[in-house]
Amino acid sequence: MRYRVLSRFLLISALTASLQAAVSLPTDNSAAMPAQVEGPAKAAMEAFQSGRHAKAVELAKPLAEQGNAEALYLLGFASESGQGIEASKEKALEYYRKAAEGKHKDAVYRMSFMLLASEKEEERDQARQALETAAKDDPAVAARILGEAYLRGLLSPAPDPDKAVFWWKRAADAGDILSVLLIARFYEGQFGFPELKDIKESLANYAKAAGLGNAGAMAALGSRLLSGDEKNRDEAKGREWLKKAIAAKEYSAYLALGDYEENVKKDLKAALAEYERGKDAGQVDCILRTADFYLEGKGTEKDVERGKQLLVKAAEAGNPVANLRVAAGLLSAEKPTPTDVMAGYGHLLAAANGNLSQAQNELGLLYLSGKLGLADSPAGVAWLTRAAQSGNAQAQNNLATLYERGLGGVQQNIENAGQLYSLAANQGHGPATLALARLINEGIGTKADPVKAWALASLASERGEKEADNLVKEIGLKLDEKQRVEAVKELEDIKSGKAAKKDEKPAPKAEAAAPAPAAPAPAPAPVKVTPKVPR
Repeated sequence: MRYRVLSRFLLISALTASLQAAVSLPTDNSAAMPAQVEGPAKAAMEAFQSGRHAKAVELAKPLAEQGNAEALYLLGFASESGQGIEASKEKALEYYRKAAEGKHKDAVYRMSFMLLASEKEEERDQARQALETAAKDDPAVAARILGEAYLRGLLSPAPDPDKAVFWWKRAADAGDILSVLLIARFYEGQFGFPELKDIKESLANYAKAAGLGNAGAMAALGSRLLSGDEKNRDEAKGREWLKKAIAAKEYSAYLALGDYEENVKKDLKAALAEYERGKDAGQVDCILRTADFYLEGKGTEKDVERGKQLLVKAAEAGNPVANLRVAAGLLSAEKPTPTDVMAGYGHLLAAANGNLSQAQNELGLLYLSGKLGLADSPAGVAWLTRAAQSGNAQAQNNLATLYERGLGGVQQNIENAGQLYSLAANQGHGPATLALARLINEGIGTKADPVKAWALASLASERGEKEADNLVKEIGLKLDEKQRVEAVKELEDIKSGKAAKKDEKPAPKAEAAAPAPAAPAPAPAPVKVTPKVPR
């Protein structure tokens, strides 16, 4: 696609061309706004809702001293979020515990979320006990949370899918539609555990949720009956469920219908008609599909201008992919004007803020390139770091290059460079694989190992890096017969994954990603990761 050439434009002007060579538990422990209530704490809650946090705390304290559960919950929330009172995890837990003793359900769940996020096993176990007690009276919510916690390995040494499904079924039996959908997604294989995949069970749970009136489940079920595994397809029932989804204003059903016409029936004209209907209903993915059909002349005459207008429409609706593609069109022009660059920057920033790691990588490169008037190295490195920590291989390679050479305002750090090259190489990134081979061959930041270097250079060559061929020949001339045999075996082990298992060590937790900077940001701390031999 067009936006794939964006990096080339940015890197020509950047530091050096070699830069380029599941579940719903709160992960950030964020708190939810206290709900409106009746009774003695109503005035305090209303004050908090209106933003008068200090006044709310003042009103809640005397009530809390009398044991009012709503006031205790409000003080717990204020202490957790630092609104109207000094932020304190300990105080928040103290208030939540007291409110939980008064049977305040939200306090039980907020307390449990905080304890589940703890590094201490005993605190996570406290959360388990609280949730199991709550599940006796409120299984629809408490059991769902327990299932998610077990799936994430928060209440067991490793993720426990059996206990996750056990608790989700408890919640589903209590009428919790979200748990029915979680079970459907689990058996579809969306959470891993391929050995437990069961498509019939997945479809049964989608049907159960759809029968309970969930419009998203209707669309999901219809889509799978039309375009899923061939042995489970049923066109009549699929269309019926999608029709019901549309009646319930779930317009992703048009996307499913278009996808069926395009990829199963191979009727591009009919597919475009469905995408157009979704577009007219404001369904963003349908807008994108329609744009592609006009840009490529699929099912209609080619109309590039109309396609571009639709991309802009999707971007204005907040779609990160559309914003990235519009940015690519503006920034990849042969001679972009200053107006184009600034407009492209705006779309790229929107895509990056939409957590699209490719956009974060490109935005980092744009800051480094100086195309915004001057190079902003701290902001560039911050965005590259954010993309790298999201697992973007290109960003990992770019950031590694900066650390290796001490560019972009970062201090040279060969260890960080090697670790980042390793992470990118693990994902099949050719330039990173070659860079890793070069470091190991030359003994830069590590002990020289020509055997492993030859294997990695050979792998880089297989991944399309032409420069790797020369390195393979150069290293090969220095190897004796025994080393050649070892090198071939090392390459086989890397490709089979045996070498990775042999060298694998427990990885420390990654540092928090840098915040989304809209202006110059401080240089982020070095990314700490454990290198692995590429597979």
